[in-house]
Amino acid sequence: MNFERMKNALVRAAQSMGLEQYEIYAQTGESVSVETLKDEVSSFVFGTEGGICFRCIVDGKMGYASGELMTEEAMEDLVRAAISNARCIDNEDEVFIFKGSPAYETVDLAPAVLADAAQVRATALELQKATYAASDKVGDGTQSVALSFTAEEHLYNSHGLSLSNRVGLRGAYVAPVVRDGDEAQNHTEFALGMGFESLSDLPQKAVCGALDKLGAVTVPSGKYDVIFDGKQFRGFLSAFSGVFSAKNAQQGLSLLAGKEGSAVAASCVTLTDDPMRKGSPMQTPFDGEGVATARRCVIENGTLKTLLYDLTTAAKAGVASTGNGQKGSYAAPVSIAPYNFSVAPGTLTEEELFAQTPDGIYITECKGFHAGANEVTGDFSIESAGFRIRNGKRAEPIKSFTVAGNFFDLLKAIDLIANDVKWGIPRGYTVFGSPSLRVRNMSIAGD
Repeated sequence: MNFERMKNALVRAAQSMGLEQYEIYAQTGESVSVETLKDEVSSFVFGTEGGICFRCIVDGKMGYASGELMTEEAMEDLVRAAISNARCIDNEDEVFIFKGSPAYETVDLAPAVLADAAQVRATALELQKATYAASDKVGDGTQSVALSFTAEEHLYNSHGLSLSNRVGLRGAYVAPVVRDGDEAQNHTEFALGMGFESLSDLPQKAVCGALDKLGAVTVPSGKYDVIFDGKQFRGFLSAFSGVFSAKNAQQGLSLLAGKEGSAVAASCVTLTDDPMRKGSPMQTPFDGEGVATARRCVIENGTLKTLLYDLTTAAKAGVASTGNGQKGSYAAPVSIAPYNFSVAPGTLTEEELFAQTPDGIYITECKGFHAGANEVTGDFSIESAGFRIRNGKRAEPIKSFTVAGNFFDLLKAIDLIANDVKWGIPRGYTVFGSPSLRVRNMSIAGD
C-alpha cells in the first residue's frame, strides 16, 4: 500500500465534500508460518493483509467506512460511504477527532523485518527433530511451529496529526505428545521475540512438561491454598480484562464502576498496563485515536487507580483518555483494550513461594475460560490440572478438577507473589502476563 498516495486522495475527496473533521487509519501486515507433523512440513502459510479506514464527523455523529481496494476512485467511494453511515447513527455519545498529545514516546525496538521463509521452515524442522530426540516417549501428534510477523500502521487526521508505527516478532511453539503404555499426555511451550536465537531449550522444556503429567491422579474436593503458575493466572486477566474498561463500567457491565480510589485487591497486588514495556515486541506510542500511550498502574497496592478510557468514555467521566482506544484491525471500530497488562512481580522466587505453602495445589493448566467465566459477575468455574504441594514442594501430578470462585474475591485473596512474570502471545497490541502467585482457601471440586 502506498499510504501517502491514498491519504492524499482521501484528503482531496473529504475537502471536496465539505468535511472539516476526519481521520485516516491504515494497517498492513505480513506473516509466514510453518507447521510440522512427524518430520515433515504439514502447513506452510504466507500472507499479506491490510486496508484503510476513513472516519468523519457529520452533524456530531461519527461515520466509518473501510476497504482494501487501493485506487483513487475507491477512496472517493470510502468518503461517501462514511458520510452516509454517519447519517444513520442514533448514538448520542460525544465523538472526537483528536488534535494530538504534547509528546509521544519513541519505540526502542530494532526495525521489524519479516524472516525469510526458508529460515522459518528450517527452524520448525529443527525444533521438531529436537523434540523427538528429547525422549523416546515422544510420539505421533507432536507438532512444532515457527512463525514471523510484521505490521505497520499509519494515522492522519484533519488537525494535521500524522503518526506511524511498525512492529514485528518471531517465535515458535512446540507441542509434544508423550505416551507411556496406554496413557498419553501433551504440553505446549512457546517463545516469542525478535529472533529465533533463544529457542534451543524449547523442545526439552515442552517434553519435560508433558512427561511430568504422566501418572496423574485425582484430588479430593475441598478448600486448598492454591499457587497459580503465571501462565495460568494471566488467563484470568485475559478473561476478565473487560471489567477494567470504562465503557463497560458506564454501561453497567463491570462491578468496578464507581470504585476508582477504592481497595479492590489485596495490598500486595499491583496491576500495570505498559504499552512501551521493555522487551515487548509489540510497543506502541499511540492508540487507535492518536492519543499518546503511557505506563499506568491500574491497581496500585490493592487500590483501583484508574479504569481504561478512550476519548468518548473519558469525556463522559470528565477525565483524560488513558490512550486505550485500540483498533483491532483497520476495519474495526475503536474499542477499549489494555496493552502489556500484568500483575507486577513480587520479591519471592518460585521456590520460596512453594516453601511457604506446606500443603496445597499448584495449578499449571486451566481451560474453558470462554465458557466458564462470567465477566459481568466475576464468577468462574474452570477445568484445571496441576500438582499437589506437600511439605512445601511440588509432588504428584493431579488431573480433572475444577477451580471455582469469583474474580473480584480472587484479587483480594492473593497473599504471595513471585518474581517471575510470564508473558503470553500477543493479540494485536494486547499481551497478558503474570508471575506465579498464591491464593488462599480456594474451592476445588475433585473426587
